[in-house]
Amino acid sequence: MADTKVNILMVDDQPAKLLSYEVILAELGENLIKATSPSEALNILLKTDIAVVLMDVSMPELDGFELADVIRQHPRFQKTPIIFISGVHLTDSDKIQGYRSGAVDYISVPVIPEVLRAKISVFVELHRKTRMLEALNNELERRVTERTDQLKGSEERFRMRADLLELASEAILVRDLNGAIQFWNAGAESLYGWNREEVLGKDLHTLLRTVFPVSREATEEILRERKSWRGNLVQKTEDGSEIIVACRKTMNHEGDAVLEVNRDITAQSRAEEALRETEKLAAMGRVAGIIAHEINNPLAAITNLFFLLRNHPSLDDDARHCAMLAEQELQRVSHITRQTLSFYGESKTPIGVAITELLDDVIGLQERGLQTSHIELQRRYISASMVHGFPVELRQIFLNLIGNAIQAMPTGGILRLTVREEIDAVLQRRGVAISIIDTGAGIQPQDAKRLFEPFFSTKSTKGTGLGLWISKGIAQKYDGRISFRSHRNSNGCVTCFRVFLPISGAFNTAPSTSNDSSETSNSNPKGCSTAVHA
Repeated sequence: MADTKVNILMVDDQPAKLLSYEVILAELGENLIKATSPSEALNILLKTDIAVVLMDVSMPELDGFELADVIRQHPRFQKTPIIFISGVHLTDSDKIQGYRSGAVDYISVPVIPEVLRAKISVFVELHRKTRMLEALNNELERRVTERTDQLKGSEERFRMRADLLELASEAILVRDLNGAIQFWNAGAESLYGWNREEVLGKDLHTLLRTVFPVSREATEEILRERKSWRGNLVQKTEDGSEIIVACRKTMNHEGDAVLEVNRDITAQSRAEEALRETEKLAAMGRVAGIIAHEINNPLAAITNLFFLLRNHPSLDDDARHCAMLAEQELQRVSHITRQTLSFYGESKTPIGVAITELLDDVIGLQERGLQTSHIELQRRYISASMVHGFPVELRQIFLNLIGNAIQAMPTGGILRLTVREEIDAVLQRRGVAISIIDTGAGIQPQDAKRLFEPFFSTKSTKGTGLGLWISKGIAQKYDGRISFRSHRNSNGCVTCFRVFLPISGAFNTAPSTSNDSSETSNSNPKGCSTAVHA
């Protein structure tokens, strides 16, 4: 094919010029085709495969620019290179017009033979290589078609054996050694979300964005050696959700296909991880409690010494001021120590808990986050109510809600805490309503219904998804409830979580199993309607 001659079309209304071009280009050894008019040139283009067109700019019937426009309008000739020859001086605007019409180069008269041959030969070789690539591509397509037919035969054999696999609840699929999916059962459709017609022929692990415990190549090597492999994989479903599957791979006897059986163990894995995190936090809490207890006594002695030192007559005013500042900082350390001891020294029977004091303790622990994120704190304690219960459990509710509010405002905002006594419209009981209001990112409508589900989190990989679920359970344990509202407008977003805890109600040691719609929907809870403006 490299020796095949290509066609060069020369267009000029003067035969003498065409003859001179023919003499100059004869050394190239290609087929030289002459046309003395635009209409003749168009007829030749329609019937012949042309590599390059050499065209005079000035012609009586159509000038070169107009003829180039006509040629470019045909889809077949949109990429055919055109070289203009001009016997008159062309302005820059003329050249720009030519390039817009499809010209790739200009040659001025008198024509230098070596220059003309060099420019034409470049496009001739380009055309020849393009045709070679087209031929190779056709051959490749033919081979691909043959291979596809072979795979279809293999697929039919597997389909006959896999009829009963449609009844399985696990995701069962068959792929070839390159990863192309050949079979996709109903269990796979249910687990991953794609229909069978959407995935057949696609690369399995590219589609599912699989994360292997080792590299994919190492996994495939083990599969080829042992004919089987099993382990846990992290994959993505059609809606982008991340799941963990227990995977078993088995290669067939022919060694040209792999059967994979995947079972969703996401909830189990997350529960195990949450249990490990809980045990870790509990151990850290016990250590923190021991440390706080050990430093509490010497800390009290140091505080007393500073008090005596501050009033000692030998100190001047500057020294007395420094001693007073040191005493204030020690009092802060003592406060943190007492908070730590109260967190991990839970009482065994319910006691009276002052909600406002509890909130202040939580704010003290979150003070660094408030300062770092430049969040303005507003407290509106309209009533100082007492609730009968366990301080650690109640503290955990507000740690979760206030911590979430702070995380929702990484670049600053307003956090408002409101406490008031009122009658809950849903429970028809009197109690204390605590509203945590922030001007953060808000809650997306599609997340509202799942907000209190276990293991559901809007924080990507940063959370276990158990905080709100546990908080809801604790509130139900006290015959209370949690509701929320997220409001968006042109100025921003305001989100309010409202915790209602009955004051006079009996403490319920068995958590309620009811699922009040107001706890899992984007409702308008009383007490949130006075939210700060975004």
